[in-house]
Amino acid sequence: MEMRIQQRIFKSLFLGGLLLLSYLSHSQATIPPVKYDLNSDGSQYVRFTGLNQIWLRHTELNPGSTLFGNPVQSMTDIGIRRLRFQLIAQLTDRVFFYAQFGQNNFSFLQPRYTSSFFHDAITELKVHAEHISLGAGLTGWNGLSRYATPSIGSMLTLDAPLYQQATNGQSDQFLRKLSLYAKGQVGILDYRLAVSKPLAVQNATGGAPLLNPDRSTFNTEPTEFQYQGYFKLHLLDIESNLTPYNVGTYLGQKRMLTLGAGFIQQSNAMWKSNSNGDTNRTNLLLIGADIFLDLPINEVQSVIYTFYGAYTFYEFGQGYVRNVGVMNMANGTNGQGTFNGSGNAFPMIGTGNSLYLQTGIAFGKNVITEGGKLQPYAAAQYSVFRGLDAPMLMAEGGLNWYINGTHDSKVSVNYQSRPVFEADEEGQLVEGARRGMLQLQYQISF
Repeated sequence: MEMRIQQRIFKSLFLGGLLLLSYLSHSQATIPPVKYDLNSDGSQYVRFTGLNQIWLRHTELNPGSTLFGNPVQSMTDIGIRRLRFQLIAQLTDRVFFYAQFGQNNFSFLQPRYTSSFFHDAITELKVHAEHISLGAGLTGWNGLSRYATPSIGSMLTLDAPLYQQATNGQSDQFLRKLSLYAKGQVGILDYRLAVSKPLAVQNATGGAPLLNPDRSTFNTEPTEFQYQGYFKLHLLDIESNLTPYNVGTYLGQKRMLTLGAGFIQQSNAMWKSNSNGDTNRTNLLLIGADIFLDLPINEVQSVIYTFYGAYTFYEFGQGYVRNVGVMNMANGTNGQGTFNGSGNAFPMIGTGNSLYLQTGIAFGKNVITEGGKLQPYAAAQYSVFRGLDAPMLMAEGGLNWYINGTHDSKVSVNYQSRPVFEADEEGQLVEGARRGMLQLQYQISF
């Protein structure tokens, strides 16, 4: 009875939200940039941007989920997935400054007056034309893959493939790290290299991991430097590398085909104890390769096709698996709990191999509103983790409505199906059920 009432409430809120956004959108125009030029040709400037992503969700929670000790089977909630402000400043021909401030995952469970912080704060010096720039600070100039540093305001799917942010919340701050980096473009080659000092694991999301005899965890001893890089070839148009964040879809503004490969390596990053009580320290090694395609296939009808595919191999040590629940709406489990833990978490990251695919088609010139476009999409992550006894498959699909034909005002609807892993009669961790989550997002950016 309670679940049916929640579902009816969510459907009413969901339809009401769509009607309200449809009504408001008819008076909207493309949002102009906020920019102040420092010289006559605009090559030196200060620019200010902002983004807000609001989520309305109805989620089937994992078995045994509790909220402050109260059992909950499903939840309808509203949250701020991301709120961001960027300051981008080309101060001279060679000196670049960039800072980003904001908040992630503000929900009804969030402690009051907390969680706004600097995501990025860097200074960069151009050494030689476009070939090499050197910079330092708190930054997302990371290695591994395209969406290890996603441009979250331009994603094809409602959210980024978060498994590519492999150390998120463990030894970094929402993928950002204190780094020295080099970046540049030489012909069709775009590269980034970084040396990073990992953040203290003792302050990780969920607290410091315990030394475990069964599964590797992050080593809480003083950390060694982390080395990372990502290299991609532009086979059609060249995209900007002004900031580290990679676009999800250009909506016909570019013809993109890129091939990429990258890595992250850190010595003695992981550890576990053995049967003798000794501690074994092991290295962290993450490797990725990907392909990105985004181009118009029918310019008369304004049809744009987007595809992204990635393969990753993660070595976190024996049995390492991490459950991730975005903006989790439960904070505990009871005796019916499973390996997934509470809320909407599922085994997203671990030692093993992963394949990720996403694809979508944007079409239309004046869908519902002047300039409006629709873009159905689908995505899936298939992972074989050595800490599980069955493959993990997360699948999702949805629809983007670009109200003005750009990312600055966008409505997205998404449905995600995730697995629930639990021990069978033989103690094997296998998929026992699936749970779903329906999301409505409104994004505005400038």
